[in-house]
Amino acid sequence: MLRYLPFLLVLALWIYAFIDCLNTPEEEVRGLPKVVWVLIILLFGEVLVGPVAWLVAGKVRHGGASGEGAGPRREWVAPDDNPEFLKSLQDDRAKQDEQLLKDWEEDLRRREEELKRREAGEDPKDG
Repeated sequence: MLRYLPFLLVLALWIYAFIDCLNTPEEEVRGLPKVVWVLIILLFGEVLVGPVAWLVAGKVRHGGASGEGAGPRREWVAPDDNPEFLKSLQDDRAKQDEQLLKDWEEDLRRREEELKRREAGEDPKDG
């Protein structure tokens, strides 16, 4: 079983580099056109030259936590810190409150009409 491990590792690196190359936007590919990189990975994958070349020189890599890298990185904001999300919640709540108020007002008018009919001696089920 252990004799298959090197083959599986090479295969895993080959597949990873191939998928990474396919998913990389064209503007982040360095040196050669993307199609050429795909061919290099496929043709020289068994000897690890293609996948290693792609991982080392083919793609623009962004820096890690140190902040180094090419281009701005988008910072994720938690929903409770995102002003747009909070405003959308506020707007939704205002719409719900407005609808609830309209429903209550309509119910109140209906009840007032029923009460007036009863006081006038009419049967509320007739109207």
